[in-house]
Amino acid sequence: MKKVKEEHTQLTDKMNQLLKKIDFNDTFSTINHRNSIEEITNFIFNTTPVWIESLFQLRNKMAGLIGLKTEKPADYNEDFKVDGYVKFFKIYSIAKNEVVLGADDKHLNFRIILTNEDKDLYNCKVITLVKYNNRKGKIYMGIIKPFHRIIVKRMVRNAYREEKS
Repeated sequence: MKKVKEEHTQLTDKMNQLLKKIDFNDTFSTINHRNSIEEITNFIFNTTPVWIESLFQLRNKMAGLIGLKTEKPADYNEDFKVDGYVKFFKIYSIAKNEVVLGADDKHLNFRIILTNEDKDLYNCKVITLVKYNNRKGKIYMGIIKPFHRIIVKRMVRNAYREEKS
């Protein structure tokens, strides 16, 4: 059995309300019955390998050259609460089994929905939703899409825990 699998994204009314339009989406899932949604979020976003951190640094250097956001916002804080941040992702909502993160920029807006569903296999899902704000967003996403899939799959693997507690 794979530790992480890519799934078809079933767009719901709730997802469609997060962004005015969804131009790109994907879903990666893993198994974790041991940890809370906060712990799972931490495993995925705060335990990244050095090579992923290096790619984020390179992305920020290149993005800065074309006028995209690369600095932490003025309201940045690492509290796990609505309006806090996980890495550079703003927390939009937190429920018992779901966290919505994201960011808005000139070129695109995106949301990440992390869920912990009540099912035996592949209960943890990371869903990415992207809205292009202009042509630059579509071009940007076209360039990073292959890297996005590799990086997200690797990050989701950090949350994998096979046995139930």
